[in-house]
Amino acid sequence: MKKSLIALAVLAASGAAMAQSSVTLFGVVDATYAYGTGSISNKSQLTNSGYNTSRLGFRGVEDLGGGMSASFWLEAGINNDDGSGVLTSTKNQGAPAAGGGGLTFNRRSTVSLNGGFGEVRLGRDYTPQYWNLTVFDPFGNVGVGTSQTRNGTSTRAIAPTAPGVTPAGFVTTTTSRNGGPTQLRASNSIGYFLPGNLGGFYGQAQYYMGENNSDTFNTTTGAFVANANKKDGNGLALRVGYANGPVNVAVALSETKYAAGDIQTVNVGGQYDLGVAKIMAHYNQDDIDRTGKGAGYLIGALVPMGAGEIRLAYSTYKFDLDVAGADPRTNKLALGYVHNLSKRTALYTTVARVTNKNGAVQALNGSDTAASRNSTGYDLGIRHSF
Repeated sequence: MKKSLIALAVLAASGAAMAQSSVTLFGVVDATYAYGTGSISNKSQLTNSGYNTSRLGFRGVEDLGGGMSASFWLEAGINNDDGSGVLTSTKNQGAPAAGGGGLTFNRRSTVSLNGGFGEVRLGRDYTPQYWNLTVFDPFGNVGVGTSQTRNGTSTRAIAPTAPGVTPAGFVTTTTSRNGGPTQLRASNSIGYFLPGNLGGFYGQAQYYMGENNSDTFNTTTGAFVANANKKDGNGLALRVGYANGPVNVAVALSETKYAAGDIQTVNVGGQYDLGVAKIMAHYNQDDIDRTGKGAGYLIGALVPMGAGEIRLAYSTYKFDLDVAGADPRTNKLALGYVHNLSKRTALYTTVARVTNKNGAVQALNGSDTAASRNSTGYDLGIRHSF
């Protein structure tokens, strides 16, 4: 049972009472046995977050009167298999490590002002360009079934045999998180959300900052020089959608400035509830300066079955490299089942298989595979929420 801690009203020295506020402790502990196979090596591990991402959080709200309220949300990712915390990207310039750190509120760290005008939210938060990838994915972008539109397509670069000499077949390595450090969350963000009384229409706008100096001091010349990377980590993103009855559709776009090349992302997604099943799909495109353009889509469904639910999805992502040669593509087919033992506890299993083409080397659950070879991954776990 979710534990809600109601803060007591505290009397000030003048005798006036402060407004009452509520604070909630919440979290998820998800343990996963994960196994991956590849043409080069296999891997077996006890990990976490195969169904829902493990986390620990605190959130609260204070009624300010007149239809206004203030709220906060602090949420930390945890690796319950080894007890470590998940690191964070403080300036949107480089993806954080997966774990091994102390407790950081990497998932969300915000304070908000809410009212009839909507919500103004400040801090580290999810980006608008991410929501369509997770809301319209049967696996919610978690576990081995995660859509390729988020994972992207990886290729293995071949090192030059000598300075300035590029061997035949060389390709540029593309990041597996194709949208860059802000594909999922952004630090130092200022966000705005439309109010929830617009007849099903919803929207979000967000500006985030890398917080770099505009100028640097040259000790040799004694002069200030403009910082070429002053906008590294800055970005602007928008999302608008409509949800009413069985229908939910949304579109999002963003641009993030990076020293290595700006990334423009656009995606669109939708879901329709048939009663016997929810069908969903989305399309995502990333244009990465000086590297290439990637695009992919997902088609999937959620099918209720007794106390559980079947999850299935097909996704694909292709990267058009700005170099000569074939463009890598990865296709994924994923099938899973969740069995709810209660409202808070569930058992789950997922199997996924990726098919790599044109030099792609995507592998599942930590395994390793050769270029254009396939990989299979399995998740088996238990999730408890509180």
